[in-house]
Amino acid sequence: MGRTRLYRNGTLEAEGFPVTDVSEHIKEPSAVVWFDMCSPTEEDLLSISEELGLHRLAVEDALQSRQRPKLDVYESHMFLSVYSARFETGSGRLDVDHAAAFITGNALVTVRNSEDFSIEEVVKRWDEQPGLARHGVAFLVHGLLDYVVDSHFEAVEAMDEQVEALEESVFGDRPVSREDQRRTFELRKSLVTLRRTVMPMREAVNTLIRRNGKIGDAEEMAPYFQDVYDQVLRATEWTDSLRDLVSNIRETHLTMQSNRMNLIMKRVTSWAAIIAVPTLITGFYGQNIPFPGFGHSMGFWTSSVLIVVASVTLYRVFRARDWL
Repeated sequence: MGRTRLYRNGTLEAEGFPVTDVSEHIKEPSAVVWFDMCSPTEEDLLSISEELGLHRLAVEDALQSRQRPKLDVYESHMFLSVYSARFETGSGRLDVDHAAAFITGNALVTVRNSEDFSIEEVVKRWDEQPGLARHGVAFLVHGLLDYVVDSHFEAVEAMDEQVEALEESVFGDRPVSREDQRRTFELRKSLVTLRRTVMPMREAVNTLIRRNGKIGDAEEMAPYFQDVYDQVLRATEWTDSLRDLVSNIRETHLTMQSNRMNLIMKRVTSWAAIIAVPTLITGFYGQNIPFPGFGHSMGFWTSSVLIVVASVTLYRVFRARDWL
């Protein structure tokens, strides 16, 4: 049903062993066990909750996919809830995948809702730093958090590139397209989702740093958890700045559209005024009463000159005011 690993005295001794052997290994003081569960049922979690002494509330939280990122500290263990992030460049949407972890003195149990949360990336980080395995469960927790925070960074970095492309389109010659408007909306929505994921991580990692002594070598692993905390702060600040920037881009889009509409209205109004003058003159001379030059060619030429002079004058005035 899940993956298993056994570390003894800082060395990986076995993996892929039967789940039934987990209860025997965790009884050994020198052993550290990792057990992964993907889409478990309530019965699956209850079967291990008694052996590990898991709190009922923690088990319930692990089965819920809408938990906020957090670290709850119980008497016999800690409960960690995190989300990895994946940004889709094509659609501009952000997908988050939930994972929970039960942390005891010599065991780590990860619970995933789906395969989208890549546990392989977590295992890869453990294998890249085998020398840290001597620090016990803290080493496993660090690898898990390192993967989660790196996914946040990759997502916000991809979003930053999208925002830069939108910035260039704001002051372009062509009007803002419907696609740009949709992309701006999706980016803002994704940034809000990412912020909800990243912000609570500060409290969770900070709590883990303060309670690190319960899960392993506090003095040796503290710098590594501090590095993760610094990454969380950077991701949070970056997300906030991008969210503000996207909001400004959206407001600029609306302002530019309003300015273009005003320019069009000025041009239409100016041409309407130019056309109205000949209409006024010809309409006036079309009255059924005698007028200067009535019945003579001088009347035609007088009206024609008035039309040309008035139209050219209005054109130059509007041109000088940049209405045309």
